[in-house]
Amino acid sequence: MASLTYLIVIGTSAGGMPALTRLVAQLPATLPAAVLVVQHLAPDSNAEVLVNRLAQHTALHCQLATNNAPLEAGNLYLAPPDRHLLVKDTQLLVTKGPRENGYRPAADALFRSAAVAFDSYTIGVVLTGMLHDGTAGLDFIKRCGGTAVVQDPADAEFSSMPESALRNVAVDYVVPLDAMGALLTTLVTSSGSSSSGNMAPAIPPDLKLEAAIAERVVGTTEQVAQLGYQVPLTCPGCGGSLWELRQGSVLRYRCHTGHAFTADALAESSQHTLEETLWVALRMMEERKNLLASMASHSDSNLSVHQAERVEEMKRHINRLREFMLNGAERAEPTVSGTDETGKG
Repeated sequence: MASLTYLIVIGTSAGGMPALTRLVAQLPATLPAAVLVVQHLAPDSNAEVLVNRLAQHTALHCQLATNNAPLEAGNLYLAPPDRHLLVKDTQLLVTKGPRENGYRPAADALFRSAAVAFDSYTIGVVLTGMLHDGTAGLDFIKRCGGTAVVQDPADAEFSSMPESALRNVAVDYVVPLDAMGALLTTLVTSSGSSSSGNMAPAIPPDLKLEAAIAERVVGTTEQVAQLGYQVPLTCPGCGGSLWELRQGSVLRYRCHTGHAFTADALAESSQHTLEETLWVALRMMEERKNLLASMASHSDSNLSVHQAERVEEMKRHINRLREFMLNGAERAEPTVSGTDETGKG
């Protein structure tokens, strides 16, 4: 077995399993790297089925990641459902820490810990998927001297994750899936101190601190205050205060309990919260209209006319709000919160 030199960390969501099977089929058993995979999954997914599926297509030894397991070259580790997969030195950490960008496991959490542990010997890969997970993670890897690889959006079943990465990060390689295996093999077997060919920069202190917080699951307000500035925004995950983090090329937010968001992910989350609130408001307005109509039917003639006017006014408000909600729903982009066992969402 080859000695462990590199980490290849992969993040994917919708369409991920078909893409992963095509990619890992190209990787040799002698790969001098461990391959760590975050595939967004529903919490009740049968991950062993996915591991077995990957094993049928690759010479790599595929396994479900377990806490404190040693990292070994030629091995593929899949993050369990509803657990973050992290790296500490040359071991795996599997935790149930706070969600990042609404996900657990999250590619950003894995990419950050890998970059801190393996610096320039980390290669981050973003494949097909919806929304933004993995974008900040690639930025973490780049800041630590590693290499960023993205599936060509034109080649991806779902292009949102690759496109987000390309918009926000100075990606090193953009390739179709069928060319990615050869690229990764070349990167981890070529001579030089790292895949970038340059001396690794010092690990940024903010990434060290965030990685340490993730390992312990929960941080403190004092720690998160070292990372950024408190802003008048509320965490969608816990209702606590948010701090704005401006290091790197991706604008991010996090609370002291560990929920973290890119600006895009936070905007997406606040949109969903607003929509849910407006639907509740619409229901309450419907109930008030019904109450007013009932009151009008049981009032004397003068009061009945007044109540009927209030009912008509409420109907106008309801129709305006319903029209706004329906038009907004038509404009909203589809989202994927998890995938089934096929990885197709």
